[in-house]
Amino acid sequence: MIRIVLVDDQELVRAGLRALAESDGDIAVVGEAADGLAGVSRVRELHPDVVLMDIRMPRLDGLAATREIVADPALAGTRVLVLTTFDEDEHVFEAVRSGAAGYLLKDVAPAELRRAVRVVAAGDALLDPAVTATVLRAVAAGPAPRTGADDRLAALTEREREVLQQLGRGLTNDEIAAELYLSPATARTYVSRLLAKLGARDRAALVILAYETGLVRAP
Repeated sequence: MIRIVLVDDQELVRAGLRALAESDGDIAVVGEAADGLAGVSRVRELHPDVVLMDIRMPRLDGLAATREIVADPALAGTRVLVLTTFDEDEHVFEAVRSGAAGYLLKDVAPAELRRAVRVVAAGDALLDPAVTATVLRAVAAGPAPRTGADDRLAALTEREREVLQQLGRGLTNDEIAAELYLSPATARTYVSRLLAKLGARDRAALVILAYETGLVRAP
């Protein structure tokens, strides 16, 4: 059972998300909050697997709340999935920068919402296809790759670089395994090595690193 917390300032939205998330029986909403400050408190209390986080909320917005959750060592097992109506470049990119494991727009299909929760809970990163391009544009418009980042890539083996490239394309572990003719278990092992070698908290951080260092080019 995947345990989730809903953080959104609209009660009707939370009720709808609860009904949609729980319809298959493998996801349970264990808590709710109407603003970011209360959301962080509930997450620290309940330690859910996934947080569905709105961006624009009173007292503390979703981006700041995400940063607090990500920075808390006691919540290392909790992933944040940003769910919002806003798709401006700065919101999307800042959400991933803040440590969110995924970003979806609220017009996502119900089945896709549940799939996103499962993907994020399993440790993969996920961006709605409708907003992936905005992340790539933000990366492409950002500063030149840092020397420190390039130095870290120099420590990778050729196969690890290949896996990081596929991560940068947004592939899941199973898709990476198929693309590189590996077993799923071997693909997971490579991803774990990359997280350790590059000091990255999660897959989303690896995706950004792949673009920032030029290992993967934004179209």
